[in-house]
Amino acid sequence: MAGPTAAAGAAGAAGAEAAAGPETSAVRVHVGGSTGRGSLTGVGLVLAGTVSVQFGSAFAALLFPRAGALGTVALRIALAAVLLLLVTRPRLRGYTRADWTVVAGFGLALGGMNMLFYQAIDRIPLGPAVTLEVLGPLLLSAVTSRRAAGLLWAGLALAGVYLLGSGGFDQLTLSGVAFALGAGAMWAAYILLNARAGARFPRLDGLAIAMSVAALVSLPLGLTSAGTTLLDPGVLALGLAIAVMSSGVPYTLELLALRRLPAATFAVLTSLAPAVAALAGYLVLHQGLSAAQCAAIAMVVAASAGAVRTGRR
Repeated sequence: MAGPTAAAGAAGAAGAEAAAGPETSAVRVHVGGSTGRGSLTGVGLVLAGTVSVQFGSAFAALLFPRAGALGTVALRIALAAVLLLLVTRPRLRGYTRADWTVVAGFGLALGGMNMLFYQAIDRIPLGPAVTLEVLGPLLLSAVTSRRAAGLLWAGLALAGVYLLGSGGFDQLTLSGVAFALGAGAMWAAYILLNARAGARFPRLDGLAIAMSVAALVSLPLGLTSAGTTLLDPGVLALGLAIAVMSSGVPYTLELLALRRLPAATFAVLTSLAPAVAALAGYLVLHQGLSAAQCAAIAMVVAASAGAVRTGRR
C-alpha cells in the first residue's frame, strides 16, 4: 500500500485508470501499446515500483514500535507531500469551487486509505492485509465492467479471501481485517476521485494538493499519538526513506513505465501487489505464510488481473 502508494487494479467506470496501492499513483493514463525493448523496460519499471511500495510498507512496520501506526503514516504522508510540492510546484489559482471539492475528497480518500492500511498492518501480516485491501478496487472493477466474467473474477477473489481466513485465523484479527477492508473501500473511492481530479488538474498537481490535504488530516492524529517522537532524527530519517520508497520512487517509475506500456498491461502487472507484499513481509518482518494462505493470495492476484483484463475489453 501506501499507502500509498502503489496500485493493484483499475476501475472500468473511471475510464483508463490504473491505480497504484495504499501508497499509489494518481496519474490518468490514456496511452497506446508498445513493443520490443521498450515494453520489457516498462515491465521492469512497474515491477520495481511495486517492490518499492510493498517493501516501503514493510519498513514502515519497523517504525511502529517507536512512532506507532498513526505517527508513522502521518510522518510518511507529510514528507511525501513536501516532496511532491517541491517537485511539482502546483498552480493554485484558476480553479472553481467544484475543482477544490474534488481534490479535497481525493485527499481525504488518500489519507483515509493510508491510515486504515497502516492500522491493518499493525495488527495482521502484510501479505494478507494487501490481499484484503485489493478487494476494494477489484470489486469496483467487477461491478463497473458490467460483464458476467467480472462477477466470476470477484467470486474467485472472495473464495481466496475465505481460504485466507480459514487457513490462518490465528494470524488474522477482526480489527485487522476490518481496517484492511476499510482501506480497500477507501482505495475504491481514491480511484474514482483520482479520475475526476486528473480531469481537472494538470500533471501531478492534483496528487500534490491531495497529498497535502491528507497530511493536514493525518498530522494531528499522528502528533497526538506519537508526540515529539516524530522529531527524533532517527525517526525522521526512516520516515523520509519510507516516503521515498512508498511515494517518490513508485510515482517516478510509474510515469516512465506508462510511456512504454498500455494501461491494461500496467494494471495487470500491479495486480501482483499482494504476492510482493507477502514476500516483503517474509523477508523484512519474518512473517511466514502457510501453503493455504499462499494459495489464497495467488487466487486474489489471478482474480485482480482477470478483472482488469475483463474491464478493458
